[in-house]
Amino acid sequence: MMDRPCDGRFTLLLMFLGPIITALEVPLDLPQPPTIIHQSPKDFIIDPRDNVVIHCEAKGKPHPRFSWTRNGTHFDIDKDPKVTMKPHSGTLVIDISGEKADAYEGVYQCTARNELGTAVSNNIIIRQSRSPLWSKEKIHPIMAQEGQSLILQCRPPAGLPPPIIFWMDNNFQRLPQSRRVSQGLNGDLYFSNVQREDSRNDYICYARFPHTQTIQQKQPISVRVLNMDSINDTMDAFFNETDLFGDKPDEERAPTFMVPTDSDSTKLVLRGQTLEMECIADGLPTPEISWNKLSGEISNVRSSFLNFHKTLRIKDVSEADAGEYRCTARNRHGTVHHNIRVTVKAAPYWISAPRNLVLAPQDSGVITCRAGGHPKPTISWSMNGVPIENAPQDLSRMVEDDTIMFSEVQTDSSAVYQCNASNDYGYLLANAFINVLAEPPRVLTPPNKVYQVIMNRPALLECVSFGSPIPTITWFKESRSSTLEGDPYVFHLNGTLEIHASQTQNSGKYTCVARNSLGISENHVYLEVKEPTRILRPPEYRVIQRNRNVVFECKVKHDPSLVPVTIWMKDNGELPDDDRFRVDSDRLTITDVTEDDAGLYTCIINTTLDEDSASAFLTVVEKPDAPTDLELTDHDARSVQLTWTPGDEHSSPIKKFLIQYEDGLHQGGVWHNLTEVPGTKTTAHLKLSPYIHYSFRVLALNDVGFSRPSVSSRQYKTSPAAPDENPADVKAMGTEHNNLLISWKPLTHLQSNGPGLQYKVMWRQQDVETEWTSVTVANVAKFLVSGTPTFVPYEVMVQAVNDYGDGPKPAVIIGYSGEDFPSAAPDNVQVQVLNSTLAEVQWTPVPPKSVRGRLRGYKIHYRCERSPQRHHSHHCDQMTEIFNPNKTRGKLPNLHPYSAYSLYVTAFNGKGEGPVSSAHHFETPEGVPGFPSFFRVVGSDFDSLTLEWGPPHHTNGRLTGYSLKYQTVNSSADVGVLEELELSSNHSSVTLHNLKHSTRYKFYISAKTQKGFGPALTEEALTIIQKAMVSPQVDIATQGWFIGLMSAIALLILILLIVCFIKRNKGGKYPVKEKEDAHGDPEIQPMKEDDLTFGEYSDEDHKPLKGSRTPSTGTVKRDESDESLVDSGDTQFNEDGSFIGQYSGRSERGTHESSEPPSPVNAMNSFV
Repeated sequence: MMDRPCDGRFTLLLMFLGPIITALEVPLDLPQPPTIIHQSPKDFIIDPRDNVVIHCEAKGKPHPRFSWTRNGTHFDIDKDPKVTMKPHSGTLVIDISGEKADAYEGVYQCTARNELGTAVSNNIIIRQSRSPLWSKEKIHPIMAQEGQSLILQCRPPAGLPPPIIFWMDNNFQRLPQSRRVSQGLNGDLYFSNVQREDSRNDYICYARFPHTQTIQQKQPISVRVLNMDSINDTMDAFFNETDLFGDKPDEERAPTFMVPTDSDSTKLVLRGQTLEMECIADGLPTPEISWNKLSGEISNVRSSFLNFHKTLRIKDVSEADAGEYRCTARNRHGTVHHNIRVTVKAAPYWISAPRNLVLAPQDSGVITCRAGGHPKPTISWSMNGVPIENAPQDLSRMVEDDTIMFSEVQTDSSAVYQCNASNDYGYLLANAFINVLAEPPRVLTPPNKVYQVIMNRPALLECVSFGSPIPTITWFKESRSSTLEGDPYVFHLNGTLEIHASQTQNSGKYTCVARNSLGISENHVYLEVKEPTRILRPPEYRVIQRNRNVVFECKVKHDPSLVPVTIWMKDNGELPDDDRFRVDSDRLTITDVTEDDAGLYTCIINTTLDEDSASAFLTVVEKPDAPTDLELTDHDARSVQLTWTPGDEHSSPIKKFLIQYEDGLHQGGVWHNLTEVPGTKTTAHLKLSPYIHYSFRVLALNDVGFSRPSVSSRQYKTSPAAPDENPADVKAMGTEHNNLLISWKPLTHLQSNGPGLQYKVMWRQQDVETEWTSVTVANVAKFLVSGTPTFVPYEVMVQAVNDYGDGPKPAVIIGYSGEDFPSAAPDNVQVQVLNSTLAEVQWTPVPPKSVRGRLRGYKIHYRCERSPQRHHSHHCDQMTEIFNPNKTRGKLPNLHPYSAYSLYVTAFNGKGEGPVSSAHHFETPEGVPGFPSFFRVVGSDFDSLTLEWGPPHHTNGRLTGYSLKYQTVNSSADVGVLEELELSSNHSSVTLHNLKHSTRYKFYISAKTQKGFGPALTEEALTIIQKAMVSPQVDIATQGWFIGLMSAIALLILILLIVCFIKRNKGGKYPVKEKEDAHGDPEIQPMKEDDLTFGEYSDEDHKPLKGSRTPSTGTVKRDESDESLVDSGDTQFNEDGSFIGQYSGRSERGTHESSEPPSPVNAMNSFV
């Protein structure tokens, strides 16, 4: 349909303007056609108990006027007193009190018009909700054969909208449903097979009508399920008035479908709706239902299986859901299929809804209305509510299918256009106006708006503008020297400036400028980029024992200008209202933790711009509860089965169980560990001993510790028996040369197996005696055999016996009777001196018979009889070397050179040493001497040094002399030529002459014997630099003249102190003070009477003298003042030449004078 011919210009216009058309909001202070902003739904079901409110709201300039049509004709609301229209609105309010609501049923449409155009609403169908009563019917009891299928029909009355169905009993409890019994989509109750427990007389179907919120119920249905025998017995009683279901025997059978009834079915569903398909089968045993799509896959996202897999639901259906579906029912007797072909149609839906168009005079534009649907919708246009073919002609307008194109529009081109897209399944209606205006730009965004954004997040700076023609938007930052363009800026068609990842440097002032041909407008906004809020130390997973305290930390870093708010949550909810939970600025403390406190704790840090969160689990653990319900089973003579029930493990898995026992017969009240089992087991097979009265208890162990012991089991007594074992650790050894001590480890009461425990001790001499000698002893641990030969082998056995018999045959052990001292000494002792400190000794071993025991070895005892170091007492101590019994020679180390030794050799066994060999003497040769005892420099001169040394402590022979070596050294470690001087042994000092002055020397001294030189001692010394420096130094403190001078000084000080004391008592002035008063020194200020501390003189504020070196504390130390007065050249004098240093020492105001005596040097200086 066209108002003017179509040419290429319109096609080009459509291609050019299509991408930039956007919805415009015209400010309400400007003329604009009406726009409907709110209306009631198309299908409006009303509650007959309430007033009917049909909404119709619109905006426009001038404000629109409203009118209504009903069933296609004008609805005159002024003629119906029950109908009113809200002021400044098109909304109708219908008062139906006392009236029948169905009188106002119909199709309503609202019209909003002003001088620039007319907008219309959808057709609103008003229907009254209905909840009709259930029709009366007589429901007979139902008798069903066990195993057969059954359908209880509901058949509720048709309501508007349809009711919600559910089945309940007389107590308003929902009837249980399962794979066997379930409710279908039509509300009927289906039994795949009935069982005896299905018998009841209160199967009640309820229908709830949602609009009226009313519930209606059907008459109760009584069902009695009988087997074949019961049916035969009761058939006559029920035959006349009972429906009998089932005439087959109670046999298992293959599945058959109860719903749907045919082998194939079809479903039609509209796009966007919910598709529900169901398959309910009977069969015995109860069939299982499965679904699949023959023409593809079932959507996992939008599909779900309900009603025990009997219903397949697909939400938000799309064309991809069309196809063939199959449900399958199977049990062990067979399989049955049902195919459902699904067809998807579509009511019209918007692809591109028409949008308002604002044009300036002589501009061009398009309004597009594109809709999808199946079948494809038909597009029709209206102008101001009138079909466009009947509307006034407009040369600037051209209609082509779903598009209206405008060119060179004029002010009178303003109008509202309606687009209607419809097919067999519905329609869409949309209003879009064209408003021809000539308006300069205006920026609608509030001025100086501040945008705050977190760093690295996008920032959107708005520049909402309006103008006709549409303004172009330009952005500037800070100054307007250049426009913003390129990265990181993105410019949207609506004028918004976007910064993808905001950085600190992006903060600042931004200006947006809107321009069109009629003018310019600008606006300033500000961007502040903030530091992100980050949790630096998140809470950590904690495992805590009950009744302890736990702390979760949540330390955060945030922008200083933002105020964070910390919220703690537990299990995604609020913290418990409990004083034990204390929230501080960066931590959560929970005191006296209980098991209920376990869970997920989340710290959320909120600011006005962002948030961060972190979570951690709290696991509360405790020692496990004691096991319970101890039970003994599988009783046997030597074993029993113990079972128990574990206690609560308190969030810490049980690692093991410890089983303990008490012997009530022998050791009541004492518990012993018996065995352990893994924490996954709750039974233990216990091996027992005879003659024990057992009681058992169990303890559980987890990571926290052991539980309390369980209550002990009942007592379990085992019968006595002969011993199962003999004593362990049997030993036989003599303590004297004529006895044999037999010892063993006694059996415990657990090992005794019965009363009357004794030990049968048996022995015989090995390879000599054939018969055993035995004795039975009481419950002891040893037995002594006397009168034995010396050190002979014996065979020994110890057997346990009790009143119920002997233990097993014991093992034989070998032991020896006691040893005696060896009777012979080693012979042919010889000594070979290897060097000055080492000698080797040889001997002939003793005969074996003389050992009289087990030979342990040989000992060489030796001592020094004569040595050059005999003044050292330890040199004469006897020493011993021990050698293995298989040795016949050994070395004596660490001997002293040039010494005489004596030695003898003995053999020894376990009893001790035998007789000594004959003594043997030998001497060691000379060796090199040791270090000299000392070495020092005792005198120095300009070109000579005097050295002194002592003989070695260990001469190791006869000294024959000394060797003195020396050489020059310097700081760089360079050394001169080594000089050597040989000295006789009677020298102990030497003076070296003709040395270089002012030079350092290094000396080496070593002693010598005929064997050679020993190790050397070293020393370093420096010759004197000048002759004057080598003059003998005199201690000045011991000189008489110095003592006399000091005595005179002390006397003068005493006289001075006496004079000062007299002057002070008389209130006199010092001469210096009088001179200062006469000269009027400007640095001396008049003193207050309260400040006088020493006669009439005092320094103001304790100021130091000019040039004096005063410590930072403001006081002068004596040592420092002495030095400054005597040695310093900075001493100050007054104009009259008087010395003022005598006043430098003074006490602080308000304190006592120092009790220390004055410095004698200061006192002397005061008289200078």
